[in-house]
Amino acid sequence: KCSKCSFRINSAVCFFVLRAELRLSFTLTPPNTDSGAGGALQFAAASGSVGPTLTANGGGQDRDSELSCRNGTQNGESSSTVAAHSNGLISVTNNGNAVSNNNGVAAQPASNNNNSSSAADGGSGVKKKKRLSQSEEDVIRLIGQHLNDLGLNQTVDLLMQESGCRLEHPSATKFRNHVIEGEWDKAESDLNELKALMHSPSAIVVSTDHSKPDTLLHNMRMKFLLLQQKYLEYLEDGKVLEALQVLRAELTPLKYNTERIHILSGYLMCSHAEDLRAKAEWEGKGTASRTKLLDKLQTYLPPSVMLPPRRLQTLLKQAVELQRERCLYHNTKLDSGLDSVSLLLDHSCSRKQFPCYTQQILTEHCNEVWFCKFSNDGTKLATGSKDTTVIVWQVDMDIQQLKLMKTLEGHAYGVSYLAWSPDDAYLIACGPDDCSELWLWNVQTGELRTKMSQSHEDSLTSVAWNPDGKRFVTGGQRGQFYQCDLDGNLLDSWEGVRVQCLWCLSDGRTVLASDTHQRIRGYNFEDLTDRNIVQEDHPIMSFTVSKNGRLALLNVATQGVHLWDLQDRVLVRKYQGVTQGFYTIHSCFGGHNEDFIASGSEDHKVYIWHRRSELPIAELTGHTRTVNCVSWNPVVPGLLASASDDGTIRIWGPAPFLDVQDAEGLNECCSMDS
Repeated sequence: KCSKCSFRINSAVCFFVLRAELRLSFTLTPPNTDSGAGGALQFAAASGSVGPTLTANGGGQDRDSELSCRNGTQNGESSSTVAAHSNGLISVTNNGNAVSNNNGVAAQPASNNNNSSSAADGGSGVKKKKRLSQSEEDVIRLIGQHLNDLGLNQTVDLLMQESGCRLEHPSATKFRNHVIEGEWDKAESDLNELKALMHSPSAIVVSTDHSKPDTLLHNMRMKFLLLQQKYLEYLEDGKVLEALQVLRAELTPLKYNTERIHILSGYLMCSHAEDLRAKAEWEGKGTASRTKLLDKLQTYLPPSVMLPPRRLQTLLKQAVELQRERCLYHNTKLDSGLDSVSLLLDHSCSRKQFPCYTQQILTEHCNEVWFCKFSNDGTKLATGSKDTTVIVWQVDMDIQQLKLMKTLEGHAYGVSYLAWSPDDAYLIACGPDDCSELWLWNVQTGELRTKMSQSHEDSLTSVAWNPDGKRFVTGGQRGQFYQCDLDGNLLDSWEGVRVQCLWCLSDGRTVLASDTHQRIRGYNFEDLTDRNIVQEDHPIMSFTVSKNGRLALLNVATQGVHLWDLQDRVLVRKYQGVTQGFYTIHSCFGGHNEDFIASGSEDHKVYIWHRRSELPIAELTGHTRTVNCVSWNPVVPGLLASASDDGTIRIWGPAPFLDVQDAEGLNECCSMDS
């Protein structure tokens, strides 16, 4: 208690400020008895951080402190106000006189009303700023980081000042600068401050992820990365003794990643800097390698302390990718960068960009066409017909038109199945149930390399190539199951398996075979073991497997098209719309990333589904009889072929380009005339 002015301070409560970097000094001055004014409490702000608003009569209070001056409040003659703005600017008024704030702008006089205060903006009253939510603060920080990456530092400073946010913790900023400048001892010292902030309540956002490794382990990893960079830079500068000291006295005592330490020690033998950079796969001393190091270090820090690098771009890329995944007609491989898309509109592909339009009708076959298959490189299409011929078509990749390349003749029973070798050098043709032979053709020369037949009682209706391209397996419904070489020599056989369709997995050992027991089993010819993988309730007429070997697409009699997960052995989806009786119809995966599924149908249509949707996204009309087989070009996602009993092969592609408005327009109809 002041004996002159009766000013009291509650010693049980201390005055504090909201920002740690704000330093306040205050002085008590005795009352001016001449003017009759009460004692004034004056504050001088040393920085532009947010602080409380105080009046001498107690009208302004901090959360945890209260200052009052009885003499001033009783007389109502003297008041002192400190107004703190969210941008860190503090203005002080005393007895209605304007006092300059810390940015040099004079504040306007204050009203005698205890509920009002002055502002530095032209005399208008200061409105209490809306408290930002956590998400709003996050957005401001993300924008600030992006602007900072663009070099707009003054804009960032103004944004942070006006919003009252901060881009990152001051300790993180200091750490960043020391890393970029290569001051390794200071950066290592900064780690101790950062370690305390990882779970500190003073951090901007307190981490609640308890599944992460211990803070000490994070600190050790970060220290290891710092010392590794320090070691490599010493070596590049030719300071071998200093580098050796770092290796022995600093890296090794960490007892962390000893295998990596052994590799680092080998770099001592590098004769020059280029050799070191090549062996270490390192960019060399400078901003590039240090920035890359900083990106790694940031992964160990919570985002409340330091934002992950280029976080806004990462979020935008994720949003674009999600929109592409949800787009039913997205069928192109676009650049993953943001420059290839517009962020101002949602991603949407037109149906007219999808292979729904007949581009070409091939009529060279003179009877039913039972099978079609594009080569693995997408440059050729093989078609097999009841007319006993196989036609190989050349695909013009520029204009996406096909022309006849070769006609392979002599298949007495017709051709119901074709298989390209992995290198597209050979083509194997199989016949229907009554056919006991298969033909192995050299595609380039058109010569028959092998005509294989083990017995006249055999039925060789299906074939699949081993990934090595030196063997193939074949079989049929009469119980034959053979593995042969390119000359038709029998290597192995499996008795009693009535094969409907075959597929070789990429492991080179497992052969999948559907049989007459409505199942698909896996057969291993090396150890002669087999296991059940898929069990259906109706006959499996045909099946195909995705490129990654994970999914199988089945055409099931009277049921339609089913998608199975071969790894989990579960039915994933049943696709609707297709008409499937007991004809053998072949479906396929296709499009970009095999996101689509196509199948023929007995109702003369081609059905296309997005892999995640049970309902068809397109029904292609034009054929006049059953569509037996479809094949999607593996290289050109917008090219699809279909073979029909009407004797034609139809090539489907995007709509002809008319004008920009028409090309970008959406066509929502589910079917169309050819």
